[in-house]
Amino acid sequence: MTYWSLDLETGGLDPQRDAVLAVGMVPVRRGAVILGDSYSSLVRPGADELIGARSIHAHHLVPSEVAGAPPPDAVVTEVEGRLREGVLLLHSGAVDLPFLRRLFRSAGRRWPSPPVVDTVDLLWSLQKRQRFLDPDGAAAPVLQLGQARERLGLPPHHAHDALADAVATAELFLVLAARLGARSLRDLR
Repeated sequence: MTYWSLDLETGGLDPQRDAVLAVGMVPVRRGAVILGDSYSSLVRPGADELIGARSIHAHHLVPSEVAGAPPPDAVVTEVEGRLREGVLLLHSGAVDLPFLRRLFRSAGRRWPSPPVVDTVDLLWSLQKRQRFLDPDGAAAPVLQLGQARERLGLPPHHAHDALADAVATAELFLVLAARLGARSLRDLR
């Protein structure tokens, strides 16, 4: 099974009006992050899509930089081809999935509805397991990607870059899957 870790950089947090500005994807195959098969691209926003000042401050992507980026249909073709190969892996799917669905719609494509594994859900699963083993010692999980990685002993990463965040999510996934004893997709859902 191949898990495609995906991250987006967006022009804000409103999937109805804010632009998808960048996509990063990296596969996890046989327990390894395969950097050589990664994909990343900027995305040209639509004329009616917004890029907020807070978003520019976070990821440093300015309108002039993405104006010449590939259009959504070219990026969606790349993303869709990878998603056909396996499972979509996200950190906080509640944020990224609405943007992905709209990106597909803007490209005139139907959302392929791949199986999804969310590392936020896995963090909650790990916390439930720890609470079962030690009811007094299990703290609530930290859900922010960098802080969750730190708590689980992973090194810092360069945040707010789509590919770097996709790699960071893939690494977090491997640690969580090992700690949960997951051997199949069913164990992760």
